[in-house]
Amino acid sequence: MKSELIVDVQPKEVSIALLEDGRLVSLQKESRNIAYAVGDIYVAKVKKLMPGLNAAFVNVGYEKDAFLHYLDLGPRFATYAEFLKQLFPSQDGDKEKKAQKGIPDLSKIKLLPDIDKHGTISDRLVSGQELMVQIVKEPISSKGPRLTTEISFTGRYMVLIPFSDKISISQKIKTTGEKLRLRRLIESIKPRNFGVIIRTSAEGKSVAELLHEMQTLKKCWEDTIAKARTATVPSLIFEEESRIVGMLRDVFSPSFESIHVNDAEIMTQIRNYVSLIAPDKADIVKLYSKPEPIFDSFSITRQIKSSFGKTVSFKSGAYIIIEHTEALHVIDVNSGNRAKAGTDQETNALDVNIRAADEIARQLRLRDMGGIIVVDFIDMNKVEHRQALYDHMREIMANDRARHNILPLSKFGLMQITRQRVRPALDIVTTEECPSCHGKGEVKPSLLFTDMLKEKLAYLVNDLKQKDFILYVHPFVDAYLKKGIISLYRRWRMEFGSRFRVMADESLAYLQYKVLDKQRNEIDLKEEKDLDKASTEKTKSKTKNRVS
Repeated sequence: MKSELIVDVQPKEVSIALLEDGRLVSLQKESRNIAYAVGDIYVAKVKKLMPGLNAAFVNVGYEKDAFLHYLDLGPRFATYAEFLKQLFPSQDGDKEKKAQKGIPDLSKIKLLPDIDKHGTISDRLVSGQELMVQIVKEPISSKGPRLTTEISFTGRYMVLIPFSDKISISQKIKTTGEKLRLRRLIESIKPRNFGVIIRTSAEGKSVAELLHEMQTLKKCWEDTIAKARTATVPSLIFEEESRIVGMLRDVFSPSFESIHVNDAEIMTQIRNYVSLIAPDKADIVKLYSKPEPIFDSFSITRQIKSSFGKTVSFKSGAYIIIEHTEALHVIDVNSGNRAKAGTDQETNALDVNIRAADEIARQLRLRDMGGIIVVDFIDMNKVEHRQALYDHMREIMANDRARHNILPLSKFGLMQITRQRVRPALDIVTTEECPSCHGKGEVKPSLLFTDMLKEKLAYLVNDLKQKDFILYVHPFVDAYLKKGIISLYRRWRMEFGSRFRVMADESLAYLQYKVLDKQRNEIDLKEEKDLDKASTEKTKSKTKNRVS
């Protein structure tokens, strides 16, 4: 199977698409200025205790207070609390005085017994108390972030956990000898009072590679503590050096044949990261420099538009309908044209359900759907067919990195799936709002759209003095502008000089356009409304002349 990673870097967001044999199987989008992301560490203050929920609301600076449950304090909270007393010796004291007292050394602190997992939040926290917390779930809908006091630092090969001494090994490492080697190795290099989770990617790695990452993660802890000592509550004290590299760390696999990036700076970051973890794979990172949008070039835009709607079709005319609610996701399987096939009803139902299961597994990864998912499959009477569908769903979901649980079909033909939800589900609207009327029902004559584009070009070239910019339009408009030997596009270039290009962009609506400069920053046409008004007046004038 050919695996490719396509990274689309835009000024405001980054999108990473994973293709398997050219088919889109995973899509991640993240704002470049996102706050309160998973893994971020904050110095925060307890705002309110909620004994009825056995939890506390904590101020981390977000508009909604973050949620910290008693179980998220972790078993080592007593040691953690003792360390914070040394880190913050006076809750309301001068930060500069605190800094002068030095930073406590975790390796010299005695680990205290685990706290009672059946205890209450009031026994451990008080209102106004300063904490060091880490975000484990981003804000979703009307809810604030969810927190933990079990701080951890994630690397490629391991996770470093302060206030612990336990070593855990990924269950995906099957070889007993390799498990023993890794355990002995980590025991010999890990700092005192730090626990370690050995990740699957550590299998077969050398002492030097693991030691280097251990030292890097330890340095992250030391820098975080130093920053926490003088930070103003609430404030961010740790985040990934590059969110893009953080996203890549979770999806990267040595089996990738190529990684295409459309930004030189980000490409260098990714290549340096790949060189660190897989030196022999550094050459697979390539810079995409064509003017055509990178997602259009790899047919990703088309797949997004066909895969993220309410109705998703798959082979043989069958389709699924996906509905989202606050509490769960509901998926309905329909046979569509497949119902006309010549096979008997039971065989036809099994075939459609198996194909639907493949698409559902893809959709769960693609949309990053989490929580409770209820699937209404086509009814099947035979027990062996129902078991075959259940076994098939478990098999194809085995590659899903998110934790999940699948229950057998109920007597009503429903399958219940729970899937780990860390971020909001990726919900891309595939229907297009008319850029001319914005849903009001009245549009400008599409025949005169080219006249308006010409006025925009004149404004950009003559008034804004722009050079080497690209005008992106819908593919149909692009084809119209470039048809014929002496096309409109060629005439415009002769009139305004060869200082711009017109390119197709499949993500744009029919009468929509955008302009990017040579640094790929979008040009804001401040006088756009005035130009539109002038275009309207011109349209009215032409209409009057035609009538006359």
